[in-house]
Amino acid sequence: MSSGFLLSFEGSEGCGKSTQIALLRARLEAEGRAVVMLREPGGTELGESIRHLLQHAKEGAAMTPETELLLFAASRAQLVREKIRPLLESGTFVILDRFLDSTTVYQGIARGLPLESVRAINHFAIGGTLPQLTLVLDMDTATARQRIHQAGRELDRIESQPQAFFEKVRQGYLALAEAEPARVKIIDASAAPEAVHESIWRIISTHSHAV
Repeated sequence: MSSGFLLSFEGSEGCGKSTQIALLRARLEAEGRAVVMLREPGGTELGESIRHLLQHAKEGAAMTPETELLLFAASRAQLVREKIRPLLESGTFVILDRFLDSTTVYQGIARGLPLESVRAINHFAIGGTLPQLTLVLDMDTATARQRIHQAGRELDRIESQPQAFFEKVRQGYLALAEAEPARVKIIDASAAPEAVHESIWRIISTHSHAV
């Protein structure tokens, strides 16, 4: 049996995923684990091109929700087969900055696409490669939005959505955790980064193949 572990981080924009992923990666490596971090969309040469189209390209300005859904799925299908599966087979701890749950919440719940279709496309894209654990960094929408604006950088196409969109995203993640409590865990992201990291580490440590 492979000793690889697949962990995904989820949450709305501004919740601190990048910080927590970096802290966890450093701690796992200090414990002797081989760790690879991959982001979605992206993680492969093809996926990075799709990421640019989804987030920054002027051609994406008129993108429909249906097109958005399929582009995310295309990037994910490539990432699973090109990177994730080989890494897991080699015993690597793989950390994903977003995965299929982002599509369920952003395109399904927030964009309003039929959830049955979203689930079917997700299932086709991942082909059974599901995270053993998913951590949702949760904080109130107004605080998360304030963090984004304080960063002082130009917002991408998805970050530029109104606050009501991100409230739907937050509620979608909370509903997902309620529906799949064994896999999806909610982390209070409003605490200091070190305290959030310790909460994450406690959950990681309960999974036998994680550390």
